Amino acid sequence: MRPSSAGAGAAFRPLPFMLPPVASFDPLADLPVEIERYSYEQLRQQVSSGFERVTTVVHLEGGGHEGVGEDVVYDEADHVALQQAGPVHPLAGRRSLGELCRLIESLDLFGVEPQRDVSRLYRIWAFHSAALDLALRQAGRALHELLERPPRPMRYVVSLRLGEPPSMEPLERRLALDPSLRFKLDATSSWTPELIDALVRTGAVDSVDFKALYHGTIVDQQADPVLYRRVVEAFPDAWLEDPDVVDPVTAAVLADQHRRITWDAVIHSVDDILALPFTPRMVNIKPSRIGSLPKLMATYDFCAERGIGAYGGGQTELGPGRGQAQYLASLFHPDTPNDLAPSAYNLTEPPAGLPSSPLRPAPAATGFRWREEA
Repeated sequence: MRPSSAGAGAAFRPLPFMLPPVASFDPLADLPVEIERYSYEQLRQQVSSGFERVTTVVHLEGGGHEGVGEDVVYDEADHVALQQAGPVHPLAGRRSLGELCRLIESLDLFGVEPQRDVSRLYRIWAFHSAALDLALRQAGRALHELLERPPRPMRYVVSLRLGEPPSMEPLERRLALDPSLRFKLDATSSWTPELIDALVRTGAVDSVDFKALYHGTIVDQQADPVLYRRVVEAFPDAWLEDPDVVDPVTAAVLADQHRRITWDAVIHSVDDILALPFTPRMVNIKPSRIGSLPKLMATYDFCAERGIGAYGGGQTELGPGRGQAQYLASLFHPDTPNDLAPSAYNLTEPPAGLPSSPLRPAPAATGFRWREEA
């Protein structure tokens, strides 16, 4: 068995910075940004979790520069409606980045009701991240320079489901490419004791995701006290993401495990962190799930002030969104189990030669972009 990396059972160290003297959005708010036109580009790819992923890249243009962001809405119908509507929003003109962010949040970016409410946040993030990229490129600056945060090597884990019926094959295939990989696994009631024993022997599991807070998706997992007990006992150093702590039976299984419970699906704002049933030691901050750039920066600041650890999460991005999330992780929480592995690990057959963890810093010279498609 390989030695475990720093997980929930290790001595917890809060993020290595405290609340800055100015809020993290302040250096960005007054950046001038000029938009002349914008357009959409649809991306599509079959991914390992068994569906065809569709995303849309938002291209904002102005002053001879282009800013990009990625709409990670999960329902294809919403992407189709976006393409059909075209660039109808009144974004043209010169404003500060803060003003543009407020304008974008005031618009109905769908026109018709989206398939899921959270999709509104995903689309806001697509436009906000493109606006940030454009404003920085027009100013000839990079994000880390304005925030005065040097990008650092970013540790990552590979997020994975083991299929139905579950098997070790998806994990073993990836370990064959890189024996140093660490994983965040989606636990299901079909996990057998034999499978769990095999997973333990790899020594490669940093996090287990119970998916109890997802409803109406292909990854829903009902509260299962037998599964919870097996996982808790088998992986004493792993983080436990999104369990059901309301059901009295599963809550009893987790009563002594609060130190390593993390939250993901319900985190859209600081208010959501404050509303958790107990103060967390760690939360998953997905930029696209927060949606708003100012609110994202406020969430980072809040966690730093309260000594709450954070890690980043991906949304099966196909375009620039993955690199942008990796960029933010390298600035705000590089040393935690970021669910931001190179996107190619989402493929059914990942290629050899992908960069190992931690990813070396790769910000572009200007803008909000990661140089490499990592």
